[in-house]
Amino acid sequence: VITGGHYDVDCRLEDPDGVVLYKEMKKQYDSFTFTASRNGTYKFCFSNEFSTFTHKTVYFDFQVGEDPPLFPSENRVTALTQMESACVSIHEALKSVIDYQTHFRLREAQGRSRAEDLNTRVAYWSIGEAIILLVVSIGQVFLLKSFFSDKRTTTTRVGS
Repeated sequence: VITGGHYDVDCRLEDPDGVVLYKEMKKQYDSFTFTASRNGTYKFCFSNEFSTFTHKTVYFDFQVGEDPPLFPSENRVTALTQMESACVSIHEALKSVIDYQTHFRLREAQGRSRAEDLNTRVAYWSIGEAIILLVVSIGQVFLLKSFFSDKRTTTTRVGS
C-alpha cells in the first residue's frame, strides 16, 4: 500500500477452481510466490472493507514465467566462458538493482503523498489562523474606539 489510511489492505488470490491460494488481512507489504498447477484465470482481490472512507493506492508486480536465456546456447552441456559467466552475474545484479529501484520509488511516492497531505493541512491551519487574527484585530479596534468615544447621556429633571 503506497497511500491511504493506516497503509494496510486485505488481499486474496484464487486459482481457476476457486481454491484460495493466498489470503492475508491488513497487510502493508508482502510477497507471495507460487507455481501455477494448471492453466486458467487466476483471480486476486484487494479489499478495503474495514476502512471504507479512506482511498488507498496499491502497487503490485507480476513476474510470470522464467527469464529467457541470456545466451541462446546457454542450455548446452559445456561450461560457460569467463565472459559469459561475467555477463550472467552482471545480469542478475542488474535485476536486483531494478528491484531496489522499484522499492525506493514506492517509498518516495509514499513520502510525497504524506508531504502533500501535511502541506494541505498546514495551509488550512494557516488560513484559519489568519481569519482568527483578522477577527480579533477588528474586535480590538472597536473595543479601543469605544474607550475614546463620548457617551452621550441624557439627564432629566424631575421637578418640583
